[in-house]
Amino acid sequence: MGNKKSKDNGYDTKSKTRRTMIGGQALLEGVMMRGKSSVAMAVRSPDGELELRTERLKKPSVARKIPLVRGVIVFVDSLLVGMRALLKSAEVSSPEDETPSKASTAIAVIFGVILALGLFVAAPWFVGWAIKNWAHYDNIAVVSVVEGCTRLVIFILYLALVRLMPDIKRTFMYHGAEHRTINCYEKGLQLTVENVQSCSTKHNRCGTTFLFFVVVLAILFYALLNWIFTLFTGLEFLFGNFFFTLAVRLLLLPVIAGLSYELLRGLAMLPDNKFTDIIRAPGLALQKLSTAIPDDGMAECAIAAFNAVLELDADADKETIDFYERDFAKERARLAARLPDDPQDADWIYCELLDKKRAELASVKRVKTGIVKQADGYADRLLGGEPLDYILGNSDFCGIRIKVDERVLIPRFETELLAAEAVKELTGKPDADALDMCTGSGCIAAYIARNTAARVTAADISDDALDVARENLKGLGATVVMSDMFGAIEGEFDIITANPPYIKTFDIDGLAPQVTAQPRLALDGGEDGLRFYRLIAEQAKKHIKKGGVLMTEIGFDQADAVTELFAGLGECRVIKDLDGKDRIVVCRP
Repeated sequence: MGNKKSKDNGYDTKSKTRRTMIGGQALLEGVMMRGKSSVAMAVRSPDGELELRTERLKKPSVARKIPLVRGVIVFVDSLLVGMRALLKSAEVSSPEDETPSKASTAIAVIFGVILALGLFVAAPWFVGWAIKNWAHYDNIAVVSVVEGCTRLVIFILYLALVRLMPDIKRTFMYHGAEHRTINCYEKGLQLTVENVQSCSTKHNRCGTTFLFFVVVLAILFYALLNWIFTLFTGLEFLFGNFFFTLAVRLLLLPVIAGLSYELLRGLAMLPDNKFTDIIRAPGLALQKLSTAIPDDGMAECAIAAFNAVLELDADADKETIDFYERDFAKERARLAARLPDDPQDADWIYCELLDKKRAELASVKRVKTGIVKQADGYADRLLGGEPLDYILGNSDFCGIRIKVDERVLIPRFETELLAAEAVKELTGKPDADALDMCTGSGCIAAYIARNTAARVTAADISDDALDVARENLKGLGATVVMSDMFGAIEGEFDIITANPPYIKTFDIDGLAPQVTAQPRLALDGGEDGLRFYRLIAEQAKKHIKKGGVLMTEIGFDQADAVTELFAGLGECRVIKDLDGKDRIVVCRP
């Protein structure tokens, strides 16, 4: 006997190398897969992202092992789980639409069941009843055949008509993706989009085949029922009653459903041969109506749901996830890989978005999709040359959070040394006055105000910078003054700190984008980088109290030039930074 292949893709049903009891269901813009102990839903959101949700199933009851009974239980359970999955998928696929309440959902389900019973049970029976009572034709065999054919025609017409609706057609495409994925796995192929798309959209365990079996068995059972009723002569008033006979048929439905499940399950376990092919053929043929060829994105959805179920069924300790959640460790590593020059920036981005310290990131298991998208957006801006601190909107300075944006210079690590030396100088001086010249963001002034009792004045020539400084100094009692160097400064101070612009004018354009993105006013120190040190040397002395001190940050190669300029201010010394480079000049008049 030769290999039998489907016409749409060449799927070889003879070459299955493994079986699985994983089943599925098409959702709104997605697929649900159900395994032995878990369920996974993969749904495409309106922005094209693939969202995944997984959950654990309750342990099956003993009744699930009883033939016939288990079929009814599985049918009802699948209906409930499927309806819940459909509602969940709607939250993702159509987030702007109002989600139905539990009450309205329950009402919709009840009406749906009533409609189904009316179409597939009551309507066909009514045709047979009408033939007997209105046409006065009482041949049981003919009536049963007409009734059964009516039921089958209604079923086929229903599938054919709903398939014409665009939304239902897309759902049937996802149905095809579900089948193809399961078939791909059963063939022993790797679950890739290409492999899945090469497999059949038909499957032996499909719910369409189950419904076909229900229809066929209903024809047989109800024909038998019609014959049995003829045996009870004298009780025509009862067996000919519309409501009584309809009630009996409804009561038989669980038996029919149970038998249909056993037939579907048994056929799925049997090997392929001429006998099983004949029995399966009608159900597989009907799947041409309930499935359609999926696109690659739909196949990707089905693969994601299938893999998630495989992982959960294999690992009882694996955590479940909800829609719009991602594995944080994977996302953290992925973002770091996007930033090869400074991979640690990925951590700082997530620290900001998650409001966590860096050491706390290891405890984060899941992260919302929205946060991931924000992080990627930050990375895009970072790769475009925007400084990280501007992106985050703040900078860490000596352990305090300083607001920064494009109006101010970003505080450098080396500047922390200047702030620390200033606080050391002011410790034990409760009645001191401090001036922070070229304050920019106000980071030095804020650190002094937070850690000493000094009266702090922060000065800068930039209105924009002072607006930022005011925010950072709010509630600290500091005075903010607009001044071109010492032009608007009055009085004397126990300490004057300054981190003036000290980069040579012609060197600025050759610096890294993250530096040139900062205010040029805060960078440009003139032709030789010493312009503002000359102004300090000329103007500072009259503003320093007796016994006071002047502290300025310098460029690593400016120590000799600056100490020479400051020679008239008093004794100067140079403090090196942690890299051993000259960084602070301290003068005592």
